Amino acid sequence: MRADLLVEPVDGLDEAMAAVDGGDQALVAGLRRPQPAQVAGLRELADAVAGTPLAERVAEAAEKTAIGAAGEDHFLALAAARTALLGSVHDALMTRVHEATGQPAAEPAEVTPDGPHSPNLLAAARSWLSDLARTGWQGIDHDLVSGAAQVVSAMLPDPALRRLATLLDGFAAELAASCPGAALDRIPVRRWGDLWSRAMLLTVPGAAGVPATGTVTGRLLPLGVDLHEHATAAQAQVHAVFEPEDGAPPRLVRASVSAPKPDTVVGAGIWQLLRPHLSLLEAVGAGRAMDLTDMPVTAEGDLVWHDDNARLGEPADAFVTARVALPTATASPTAPLDRHPARIAVPVFLAGHTVDGPVFTVAGHPLPVDTDRIPAAGPLTPEAVAASGACLGLLRWDAGTFTIQPLAVETTVKKKAVTVHAGAWAGGTTDKVGVRAEKAATDAVTVLRERAGRLLRG
Repeated sequence: MRADLLVEPVDGLDEAMAAVDGGDQALVAGLRRPQPAQVAGLRELADAVAGTPLAERVAEAAEKTAIGAAGEDHFLALAAARTALLGSVHDALMTRVHEATGQPAAEPAEVTPDGPHSPNLLAAARSWLSDLARTGWQGIDHDLVSGAAQVVSAMLPDPALRRLATLLDGFAAELAASCPGAALDRIPVRRWGDLWSRAMLLTVPGAAGVPATGTVTGRLLPLGVDLHEHATAAQAQVHAVFEPEDGAPPRLVRASVSAPKPDTVVGAGIWQLLRPHLSLLEAVGAGRAMDLTDMPVTAEGDLVWHDDNARLGEPADAFVTARVALPTATASPTAPLDRHPARIAVPVFLAGHTVDGPVFTVAGHPLPVDTDRIPAAGPLTPEAVAASGACLGLLRWDAGTFTIQPLAVETTVKKKAVTVHAGAWAGGTTDKVGVRAEKAATDAVTVLRERAGRLLRG
């Protein structure tokens, strides 16, 4: 890996992020009666897209907002400018990643128009989001935030609107937990700006295009599992190399599964909630490949998993896959609305590095290690990462720098070379710690089911 390319500044990146920050800060106090500092931030946002097709609309939006006369279309233009800037940052960073890793870049993703729309519901969602922009994060209260509930309830039954409905529901819940805004010591300015601008764009008919879907047949070689855990939900995303049966070049793909969970199920217990929905997790835990037949896959490389289209294959060492197949695997493209620096998660293999605390030194250049992303639901620990001689992980970009999220490491334990995977317990485990966590989760789920049954019978 050309680690030197990962520490060199990217031309124009700081300026683009500064323009995004200017727009985000304007949303803190609200746009009903913007102050000079807010107006300056909006004009900086408009200047940043001056050479693009958005220029005229965003310039008008900034000026209308400056005098307190902005309408919904103006807020939509500001959201589009913000999204476009973050998309350009994403593309610049991905270009740098491909230069550093040598992995082939992907062609742009094909997107087909989404299903039929409900213009009244989309307009209602846009109206609520516009009220948020006028009020600002410091002005939110329960009356304002609760205005999303009726819109979400009407949208959820419609599959074409479910993506926006889910986003609005989660956003409103997060805002409600932070009310009143005037009492907040710290506001997640970038995050709420992301959620607001994404939701605004999804209210435009046709914006939520559906990635083109095909089918693939061949061998799937898992690399590792990225596990996300929240109080009421969990998601596992398996990163893998797919080798087509027809001899076409290998490509990077993902397979994901999500499930609701009670907040009492934590650690290794999470796997038993996810396993029934994705047999691939058993293959990951056992270190096996999977043979796929006509498995649906989107243009972005996301497998639409069906167990009937997959069967357990031969043993497949993830580190062998990383050394042999990963360097030539073509990356998957990113859909237009998903072009955001936070979405960058590129599988990479590192060897021969030195470790100093939470930093790998690769060819003389520092690469921070994000050990906070290591899940408790597996045997991988920061200590194992610190003692590693090779690492399989996800290259990410966070807080202005590239970082590595470990998925697995090769290390030495009692003078014996071993591999430790974050997803080693995905298919089950005989490890004492994992077994205890699974038993505790089983007991918790059993109690909850009994209580739910009594409530239903009552």
